[in-house]
Amino acid sequence: MSKPALDDIFMELAVNLSKRSHCVKRQVGAVLTKDTRIISIGYNGPPAGTHNCDEEWPGEGCPRDSRGSCSLALHAEENAILYAVRNGTQIKDSTLYVTLSPCLACARIVYSVGIEKVIFLNSYAQYKGFAVEDGLEFLKKFGVIVEQHKGELAKGLC
Repeated sequence: MSKPALDDIFMELAVNLSKRSHCVKRQVGAVLTKDTRIISIGYNGPPAGTHNCDEEWPGEGCPRDSRGSCSLALHAEENAILYAVRNGTQIKDSTLYVTLSPCLACARIVYSVGIEKVIFLNSYAQYKGFAVEDGLEFLKKFGVIVEQHKGELAKGLC
């Protein structure tokens, strides 16, 4: 019996975490790891104690900003990073697994906190209809390793 790759395990967890999101438009999950250990998790949604978009605006979701993005939510990678920082966890040289590649704003944060590698499942640019993957290009330009997950996920996960 072969053991599943850690990349597959962590990405499957990110996919499952995305199901916790209250976002009506898109659910995204993130897992932050270091030395083969999980150091933080996150999913997209408004800050704790504020709104649950699927409850407050069940049909259309929360108000959108000028780029068509949620005006209230933190992105999954932001939540994972903020939770780690809040709890004093060392993030430098960690790996981030995320179900949607980082937008440019999140990429700046990823780089700034010293995350070494980003493994993503789906393209943010493709989801948003953008021609360029700004976040990934930024990360690559400044030496962060970026890979699209090519492993195997359990049936029913995508």
